[in-house]
Amino acid sequence: MKTVLIGVGQAGGKLTAALQSFDQQMGFGAVLDAVGVNTAKADLQSLPFETVLIGQDRVNGHGVGGDNELGAEVMESDKTEVMSALDGRVTAEAESIFVVAGLGGGSGSGGAPVLAKALRRVYNVPVYVLGILPGQDEGAMYQVNAGRSLKTVARESDAVLLVDNDSFRASGESMSEGFDAINQAIARRVGLLLAAGEATEGVGESVVDTSEVINTLRSGGIAALGYASAEASPEAEDNINTVMSTTRRAVLTGTSLPDASNADSALVVIAGEPDTIPRKGVERARRWVEEETGSLQVRGGDFPLESGHLASLVLLGGVERSERVEAFMERAREAIEQTETEQRDDPNEMWQNDELEDLL
Repeated sequence: MKTVLIGVGQAGGKLTAALQSFDQQMGFGAVLDAVGVNTAKADLQSLPFETVLIGQDRVNGHGVGGDNELGAEVMESDKTEVMSALDGRVTAEAESIFVVAGLGGGSGSGGAPVLAKALRRVYNVPVYVLGILPGQDEGAMYQVNAGRSLKTVARESDAVLLVDNDSFRASGESMSEGFDAINQAIARRVGLLLAAGEATEGVGESVVDTSEVINTLRSGGIAALGYASAEASPEAEDNINTVMSTTRRAVLTGTSLPDASNADSALVVIAGEPDTIPRKGVERARRWVEEETGSLQVRGGDFPLESGHLASLVLLGGVERSERVEAFMERAREAIEQTETEQRDDPNEMWQNDELEDLL
């Protein structure tokens, strides 16, 4: 699936850079181009692609300070400038556009839904959002931002591929320590998904193509992506259990959104040397995903790749009813209530409350 990436906000810009770097290192050629968008000038300086600084008349290049309503307003005002930067980048070769954003901050969570809506009006290719949920310990403001942003961006995009930061964090590791590792793990998963059917070594029996990715995400809403790999044996028949175990791990422990196995649709991709991929193993893995997800729309195929390993990549579409999403939205609602309580307890809030009439 050839795509153009747009990184919005600090987290979105860094993940976009990791995705582009992975695609270049692997020689896939799935990422056609990339653009970074932010309200903070400093966050754009290290990005290795064209950048657009928005909101200069409002925040003077200093960011929106976590205010995602301001982030949305700024993107709405300056979206023409962002769209102009995409001229000549979203060519006829492009099969999708990915807006990449952290959903907890200000610029990304506020700007991503606005930009996704504008892109869908202009371009006749699917517009997906690669959204990153904040960790549980990142503070109430980030939970509130992400809850509001997720509901909005799921409506304004063709689908949201959701990544839960907590699912990639090592035990005892702080978020700042783990960001680079998290970005690399996400880039590997999403990069392989984009490349499936694009740049292949050898010829598989049933190679996945772009239409199967698009059809898996056609129902919209929230999607998750699982990945696991293991060393391959030279003979295909010796790898049946390997394919089964990696597929189970991809769904049960290696997904971008834990506990999200109840899905409307799924795509199972087995990557590796064509001669080492067992037909029986692929079909058994596909049937297992069918049973595990409760979906009758489970597609499967190969991704021929020069490697001594076999990898299972499982895309799950329509997982918004999962326990993880429901738990997160409940966390966001609690954060909203907590914030409102703290404001009511703050004497200074009395003087800023429009519902209290000025006596003079």
